[in-house]
Amino acid sequence: MALPSVDIRILFFTGKGGVGKTSLSCATGLALAEAGRQVLIVSTDPASNLDEVLGATLSQAPTAIPGAPGLFALNIDPEAAARDYRERMVGPYRGILPAAAIASMEEQFSGACTVEIAAFDEFAKLLGDPAATTDFDHVIFDTAPTGHTLRLLTLPSAWTEFIASSTGGASCLGPLAGLEKQKALYAATVAQLADAGATTLVLVSRPEHSALREAERTRGELAELGVTNLRLALNGVFTAAKPGDAIAEAMTARGRQALAAMPPGLARLPRTDTPFLPRGTVGLDSLRAMGADRISAPPSYLPMPEIAMPGGLDALVAEIAAAGHGVVMTMGKGGVGKTSVAAAVAVALARLGHTVTLSTTDPAAHVQDAVEGKVPGLTVTRIDPEREVAAYRDEVLAKAGGGLDMAGRAMLEEDLRSPCTEEIAVFRAFSRTVDEGKDRFVILDTAPTGHTILLLDAAEAYHREVLRTQAEMPDAVRSLLPRLRDPAFTRTIIVTLAEATPVHEAERLQADLARAGITPFAWVVNQSLLASGTTDPLLAQRGTYEVPFIERVVGNPSRRTALIPWTA
Repeated sequence: MALPSVDIRILFFTGKGGVGKTSLSCATGLALAEAGRQVLIVSTDPASNLDEVLGATLSQAPTAIPGAPGLFALNIDPEAAARDYRERMVGPYRGILPAAAIASMEEQFSGACTVEIAAFDEFAKLLGDPAATTDFDHVIFDTAPTGHTLRLLTLPSAWTEFIASSTGGASCLGPLAGLEKQKALYAATVAQLADAGATTLVLVSRPEHSALREAERTRGELAELGVTNLRLALNGVFTAAKPGDAIAEAMTARGRQALAAMPPGLARLPRTDTPFLPRGTVGLDSLRAMGADRISAPPSYLPMPEIAMPGGLDALVAEIAAAGHGVVMTMGKGGVGKTSVAAAVAVALARLGHTVTLSTTDPAAHVQDAVEGKVPGLTVTRIDPEREVAAYRDEVLAKAGGGLDMAGRAMLEEDLRSPCTEEIAVFRAFSRTVDEGKDRFVILDTAPTGHTILLLDAAEAYHREVLRTQAEMPDAVRSLLPRLRDPAFTRTIIVTLAEATPVHEAERLQADLARAGITPFAWVVNQSLLASGTTDPLLAQRGTYEVPFIERVVGNPSRRTALIPWTA
């Protein structure tokens, strides 16, 4: 792992969940500190495990890391920042507007976009105020702002005039209304991000197709903003030490295929490879090991630990099949295998003689590829987010954008590129697909989040503001919401990996669903090396690391858990 230039003071590590952003940022910070520099690591990840990785109890003030002179860290809590911001926005209206309207406003500011901008607010305070970090030679941020957030904060638009004239309101423009006074600070912060002489953004990925696609998407968004001071960090690069183990050989081949198909834009970036670790990256010794060119494995295979492991999908499928019809939704962060789990459930139900529709909203998912051959009784469809968003955007621009000037329309168009807009547009398409669950099984890969469900279940006045296309909630959506909350009709399956970040993020998802009145039907731990039967020493050692995470998942509220082994 090559150290950054001494002239590069600020490093941002970004990437999809589970690729190792926190591990690499901490390993880099530790290496810099042990080279004699003063280093501050800052995390704004709501599911941060920075405390766990560094072995220290952190707060929102720099904390010295025991055993690592010169290394400090702090945890910014963007959820708390978002709560504070939400109260600043909603507080003045308490006692003035009806309770239902207040509840609607609070939910409006509960989404991912508000958290994004609140997190950026905290970034800006550290970057824009030199006194805040003057004691440090390097400042390392774990989880950088997205290209969407940066575009929102750099649009050459008159925010105040647009927001004052907007009759529609918007899920992302609402938060911006309270950030008008911060414009100068944000402009300086974005300029700092683009300064190649002082700042480097590190795109973290694993040698996997989905992670590399996400890194390329981020690279493209940043390039549009003139941010090109990027590096690619490949984490978890694995090569089988010797032939003979089917799992090790398959993992090696998968990594090589993904790297061979790497998007050209990524391939041109300066690149650092970090080898596959046989253990978790918790503690300073493990972080030091990440800097090694090759990880040494035990000289021979060590037996996997004996634990009571959950069974496979069969028991879950049998319980689902007993209902005769309904909806199954697989949910989880990118890269955990939602699509393959959804396809497995759909195929199993079809082979039991049921009529099944398998569908997805994930633009990167290829559910048809996950189904081998034609399966009698199974229909594979796709809800196209681009088509749904385009139709929704046209409606909004026609109704809410007609009276806006050029700057206002530009701001509205940017808002309509937000994750929240896609959630709402795709949710409407769900109402058509879920309706089929009345007389067949519908398996949906990538379901709407709990935030979206709450967003569309708020007061009708808020529906008019958020949906902006009609005066009333569509009948199809109105009937859909009770179905999603009915455990006899809809069964939600949370998919995760037996690793720290995917499990933590899945727990956040479960809490999000609980706010929407939904309890998951089951959890699925995917791609388990512990259950794979591998005899490769390095992979077997990694299998033992999974034990506490499997045991944690087994204790989920539904008490239903399936474990799927990593297969060749």
